[in-house]
Amino acid sequence: MIDRAIAGLVLAGALAAVSWRNRSLSSGGAIAAVAVGLAATLAGWGWAVLLIAFFVASTALSRYRRAARDARIGDIVEKGDERDAAQVLANGGVFAVAVLANAITGDPNWAAVALGALAAATADTWATEIGTLAGRSPRSIISFRVVEPGTSGGVTVPGTLASAAGATFIGAAALAAGVAADATPVIVGGLAGSFADSLAGATVQERRWCDRCSRFTERRMHSCGNPTRVTRGIPGLRNDLVNVLCTLVGAGVALIVGW
Repeated sequence: MIDRAIAGLVLAGALAAVSWRNRSLSSGGAIAAVAVGLAATLAGWGWAVLLIAFFVASTALSRYRRAARDARIGDIVEKGDERDAAQVLANGGVFAVAVLANAITGDPNWAAVALGALAAATADTWATEIGTLAGRSPRSIISFRVVEPGTSGGVTVPGTLASAAGATFIGAAALAAGVAADATPVIVGGLAGSFADSLAGATVQERRWCDRCSRFTERRMHSCGNPTRVTRGIPGLRNDLVNVLCTLVGAGVALIVGW
């Protein structure tokens, strides 16, 4: 166990350092990534391999046509491509806790929770990275009205397909890594979590308005330098909290389907 922990710490540290140098992670995000990676390694090498697959694939997608994506959604999204500790833990925190609980208790229900959470995070991430590059503007998942690219709760056909692909990717990777015997609960949980993320983004997530630019945004300080004000949603319920909700729904659905 100690040898695996040391090896996992070195491996997670190396990956986090590379991501920090590439500006995919902030310094805080790198530390949080090491913590999540260490938890996965302590639970077993299969979990570590699965987490690495998620991390590498998601990072590669985030770097694909990054400039074009930033040009489309930079004025709207709260944070840029450099993920901080809150973002890392919002996407990987439930997974990390669940894999450790699975390792300590041996209860397979915790494995289902971990897989559903990671599949949901992957489905949501892939949907965002691909959907924001879609040629057509997204539509609100609630009203079906056209919204600006990057608007929380906005969906596109390419983004929806990417969400399904992300959930399926984790399901297949879990089978290959030997941490799951059936991919179905993983895929269903991932899709449910991604749907919950979009639904929360369109209804309860904090949405702000820039009076100078007359535009909706998630930023507290708009790119024009003007402070923004909350006009919709629950004040303080921002994207990181919605991502936590996404992984919790994915975990719960995977657990139920697995039963």
